[in-house]
Amino acid sequence: MTKRYLVTGGAGFIGSHLVDELLAQGHRVRILDNFSTGSRSNLMHLSDDVEIIEGDIRSYERTHNAASGCDYVVHLAALPSVPRSVQDPLTSNAANVEGTLNVLLSARDVGVERVVVASSSSVYGANPTLPKVESMLPMPVSPYGVSKLATEQYAYSFGSVYSMETVALRFFNVFGPRQNPYSQYSAVIPNFVLRMLEGGSPVIYGDGQQSRDFTYVSNVVDAIVLSATKPEAAGRIMNVACGARHTLLELVDVVSAYLGVDVSPVFEAPRPGDVLHSHADIALAASILDYVPSVGFRRGIEITVDAYRKTLG
Repeated sequence: MTKRYLVTGGAGFIGSHLVDELLAQGHRVRILDNFSTGSRSNLMHLSDDVEIIEGDIRSYERTHNAASGCDYVVHLAALPSVPRSVQDPLTSNAANVEGTLNVLLSARDVGVERVVVASSSSVYGANPTLPKVESMLPMPVSPYGVSKLATEQYAYSFGSVYSMETVALRFFNVFGPRQNPYSQYSAVIPNFVLRMLEGGSPVIYGDGQQSRDFTYVSNVVDAIVLSATKPEAAGRIMNVACGARHTLLELVDVVSAYLGVDVSPVFEAPRPGDVLHSHADIALAASILDYVPSVGFRRGIEITVDAYRKTLG
């Protein structure tokens, strides 16, 4: 059955991949994006059937108009990056917390069926236990992690007091094509790949033994689509990842081997707000959503490297 989805942040890296999948499934899609971190180039291939609203989620009027007439809202719009939040916590809070509140209020007021919000593995923060299980105590150390914890707690609150269905998904280190490698706040994989493609050395903040549960973007899209419609998902907070971890040194080795280059990283001091290890337990998503990551770490790296090669010519 055809449904209408609002995707906030639909011009972004994850959002544009989600829009592609929703359209492929025959749904109608509306995008709300202020293009501060999203890109119009991510949407150039889309048909005129997609409705694009340029606006900021910090405006209730914009979010209300965008949500009107929609069955589901997928809230991906945010100011990403731990380092950005450390430098400017006020702006991160305004976008990620106040913006989320506007989206939830608008969804409540227009009567959408369900809201899926993007949270982050950063909410686990300083909690040393591995793998990360949803029942663990959140201990975010960065303002970004705090803002994402607020995002999912606001969603849970709205589901409790307004009888509105909500789902929060904790994404772990998502990567893939369309992820911006040029931003000063770019994630580690596009940053490393770009540097190596240009003949440079990747910069590691720390000793390189820190590990991440790198998750290819199509796995995240699958989880979002499932969480929008699975009845059992309502009210849940779930990890979305591959359930494995890889060190940054291993990442350098995998990318350099695929590129056929011999590269040694440059090491710099650890950055404030970064966590040492991130590894998800994905049993809950598997049980509730029937979620199974279809693209593993190495295959995801290969697809991503090929995409950047093509983009850079």
